[in-house]
Amino acid sequence: MPPVLPPDNTLWWCDPSTEYAFVGFSYEVTACQTPEQLHREFADIRYHFDSRYVRLYGACDREGFYDDIVDAAWDNSLGVHALVWFGFDGSDIWITRRDTLFASLHANPRAKFITRGVQFGSEPLYDDVLPHQQLAEQVILAKQNLSRLNIPVTVSELAYGYEERGGAQDVLDAIDFINIHMLPFFDQDASTANASWPIVIDKNLDFFIDHGNGKKMYWDENGWPSVTSPNVQPNSPYAVSDILNEHAYFELLDSKCEYLKHVVGGGVGWFAHIYSDNMEPGYGIYNSSGHLKFPFHPRTEC
Repeated sequence: MPPVLPPDNTLWWCDPSTEYAFVGFSYEVTACQTPEQLHREFADIRYHFDSRYVRLYGACDREGFYDDIVDAAWDNSLGVHALVWFGFDGSDIWITRRDTLFASLHANPRAKFITRGVQFGSEPLYDDVLPHQQLAEQVILAKQNLSRLNIPVTVSELAYGYEERGGAQDVLDAIDFINIHMLPFFDQDASTANASWPIVIDKNLDFFIDHGNGKKMYWDENGWPSVTSPNVQPNSPYAVSDILNEHAYFELLDSKCEYLKHVVGGGVGWFAHIYSDNMEPGYGIYNSSGHLKFPFHPRTEC
């Protein structure tokens, strides 16, 4: 990072077409990590795995928390996909979270230099937290609020979330780029991770290629669980959840680097969901004891 902030961030970010293959981790903040933990883990994310970004998941409502995120990201040369978290309780707390985040983005002079985008999520269409017309309106209002900061806005969502709302083309038209949930383990045809590529492409990515107007795409909530839990249950009797299949899924994505590089919109960048099993059981690259569950060094270019 430069010793003096540039006057603005208009020439700050790399061309999105360079952001394909592995770009970073999904990172849950429900634990309200201390600044020390954020710095330690962001350094690991950046320098151990060569990540560009952290995609936030969940919410921490501690005062000043996003400023702690900004500091940790700045000190470790990471960008952040920030998040307005709706949660699962049907409450209106997301409005407070939105306003708090936007206030921080405007007040913290470093924020616009580490915030690659703001997401509304997670899965607001699939979870039916807002009618798609209202969600599209929220995206447009957010873009207006953040336009002076040059921070784009998106929605973090499943293909099925759009499809079950009649396509929600108004949302796809409103967002600046597309953050896609890629969770093939839950598909009705799921079996092993090695057999999941047709699910990934035919049932998910193709929808966004057909309806996304050529916008940049990321797979932000993207993984395969190593265990099931009450909230993680397959929809296929043949879906296998174990460490071998979690590893195999990311190996599959890594093997498809050349394909992902040339997808419309400047290629597809993918995040690993999630950094640690302490965040979401079974999805972590690290287990709950802090040890890597398998070797993980995916390509960042090809």
